[in-house]
Amino acid sequence: MMRQYELVERVKAYNPGADEGLLNRAYVYAMRAHGTQKRASGDPFFAHPLEVAAILTDLRLDDATIVAAVLHDTVEDTAATLDEINRVFSPEIGTLVDGLTKIKRLDLVSKRAAQGENFRKLLLAIAADVRVLLVKLADRLHNMRTLQHMPAEKRARIAQETLDIYAPLASRMGMQELREELEDLSFVNLKPDVYATIAKRLADLSAKSERLVESIERDLIAKLAHAGITATVKGRQKRPYSIWSKMERKSVAFEQLSDIFGFRVIVDTVDTCYRALGVVHTTWPMVPGRYKDYISTPKQNDYRSIHTTVIGPKSQRVELQIRTTAMDEIGEYGIAAHALYKDGAPHLATESGAYQWLRRTIELLAEGDSPEEFLEHTKLELFQDQVFCFTPKGRLIALPRGATPIDFAYAVHTDVGNTAVGAKINGRIAPLLTELQNGDEVEIARADGQIPPAAWESLVVTGKARAAIRRATRSAVRRQYAGLGRQILDRAFERAGKNFSDEKLRGALPRLARQSTEDVFAAVGRGEMFSGDVVKAVYPDYKDERRAASQPAPGGPRPHVTGAGRLSLDKDQTVRLTWPGKDATGKDGGKGPGSGGETTEDGAIPIRGLDSDLLVRFAPDGGAVPGDRIVGILTPGEGVTIYPIQSPALAAFDNEPDRWLDVRWDVDGASNQRFPARLALQSINEPGSFAQIAQVIADHDGNIDNISMKRRTQDFTDVTIDLAVWDLKHLNAIVSELRAKRVVSRVDRVNG
Repeated sequence: MMRQYELVERVKAYNPGADEGLLNRAYVYAMRAHGTQKRASGDPFFAHPLEVAAILTDLRLDDATIVAAVLHDTVEDTAATLDEINRVFSPEIGTLVDGLTKIKRLDLVSKRAAQGENFRKLLLAIAADVRVLLVKLADRLHNMRTLQHMPAEKRARIAQETLDIYAPLASRMGMQELREELEDLSFVNLKPDVYATIAKRLADLSAKSERLVESIERDLIAKLAHAGITATVKGRQKRPYSIWSKMERKSVAFEQLSDIFGFRVIVDTVDTCYRALGVVHTTWPMVPGRYKDYISTPKQNDYRSIHTTVIGPKSQRVELQIRTTAMDEIGEYGIAAHALYKDGAPHLATESGAYQWLRRTIELLAEGDSPEEFLEHTKLELFQDQVFCFTPKGRLIALPRGATPIDFAYAVHTDVGNTAVGAKINGRIAPLLTELQNGDEVEIARADGQIPPAAWESLVVTGKARAAIRRATRSAVRRQYAGLGRQILDRAFERAGKNFSDEKLRGALPRLARQSTEDVFAAVGRGEMFSGDVVKAVYPDYKDERRAASQPAPGGPRPHVTGAGRLSLDKDQTVRLTWPGKDATGKDGGKGPGSGGETTEDGAIPIRGLDSDLLVRFAPDGGAVPGDRIVGILTPGEGVTIYPIQSPALAAFDNEPDRWLDVRWDVDGASNQRFPARLALQSINEPGSFAQIAQVIADHDGNIDNISMKRRTQDFTDVTIDLAVWDLKHLNAIVSELRAKRVVSRVDRVNG
């Protein structure tokens, strides 16, 4: 275990002015707080925070960060409190420790939710001070180095979490050395046999290639020196996890990999980088497609370097990275190499591209996603394989590999994504689902009032796009429910003979336990609150005689109030639920039901399409077609379901009159919209019988959606056909023709 004086010496080696008293006080405080606690390995628990602090001294961090590392487990695992940390040390150190303290005693429904919530809190703390991230990564690194002492199941879970979150997060912060060690430690715990095999083959290859590597280094140095360039050349072997990932990704064998060894060429200036590149490319042939310039176009994690592959000395394929000394330091240590805290100026963290990305990711936290959704979105954002695209004005947009113009639009701005309707890639119109390539210039076409389709959520690859689409979809559905609820309440107050206004409703909000009138409208539209209850809340002395009168006697007629509402279909295939006798403002136009004054537009609730996220849909078993007498049933969370009045399924709602809405058809004759219906047939078993049935439907321009068949007896088969027709007349013509067929013994319409 590291001693007190050793820790102080490590800090003072790079910071002679370090506060030795502060470091000693933290050492003693943490040692006393942890007392006799032991780790799974049997070592004193106190050894862990000291090793975390030692890792951070390699990054040359400030006194406060080192002290926070020594104290980071005290609040979580001992009797120490945050107030005490603030008092004994400083509020600055207390803030760092608090950011690293996991949420405990939190009532979460799943381990995944707990993981997401802890990660959410960690990122919020990081957004305030990036040093929290550096301590957390060092903490995870030491835990991974000692993971062999944990039970197998826990090892696998921690290793997978490290591979999913912490290694990519280290990469996004530009800390490649730390990332690679985290990946290898995860790999050895998740796939120990595979790791051992690859590690052995790498060791054998390294022994055989030692002289070759030295020879290539000498040749490179000599060629550059001949051109007047002083350079340091380092040969480097890829790590086991990197090798295995490439084998899996490209489906190649170990022997087929040609870039196991890479060489880093380090020079003094940016200009010299390009001069060195010229020497390399004029000396050895370049491998096409293997050149990348991350100096002119840096990665989001601030990584800068020139990558190229050549057929080098002794006809060996040589992968080169050409960079300056400063670029090399940032490439290894990332955000920790910026010396952000060495001069007491933490605000400089905002200059780091990696940190700017992190803060943009934190913006997702403000959007109210669940912990699980946030964790999912952040994992998507951590993917490091990127493409670089441009706006028409030249703004660079970095996206994950596989991104589409939809992802691009949301990366530009959420409003651009929500209103996107088309795209041009390199000046040519392209589908919104086109996979973008490096260097593409993307222009997004927009339309006001556009709402992103819910299906986009499963098609995009960035977390920001997925979260924004989900929010927009939820918002649109809520607006639809609120619109439907307002119409229902309009009619309910009209039936009760009471005046209705938003002002009156606001006065009843406490009795309805809702925060706003919009909440009330949405609850009524979803079926979570009955309209009669709202009338009573606004007018406490009101008695709903209709409810009692409408309770049917056993076997009696079902409640049905004529002319209460109308289901209409516009030319643009928009389904609308409208109410009679309303002008454009929703006020009573003085025309009662049946008077000819019913409208099809005023006060309408637009509902797009007839599938998926609709507030108005048809009964699942049998549907309904224009010409049927229909009734709407309000179902909590599902909107209104339309049933034919003869449907036996309506019996289930006999004792719930508040859920009944009367609707009727108002279909434009020029519409090409079809409606669902179901037929049950009994056909004779003989060759060609089903072909005759299908031919009848085809001849009458019917559209078969689904078929199920069941052998009833040796001679007869029961056939159920779901089809789409224009209206009741169209359906009856098909039924009549089927009944005339000899192979059909019986045909009936099914009303679910």
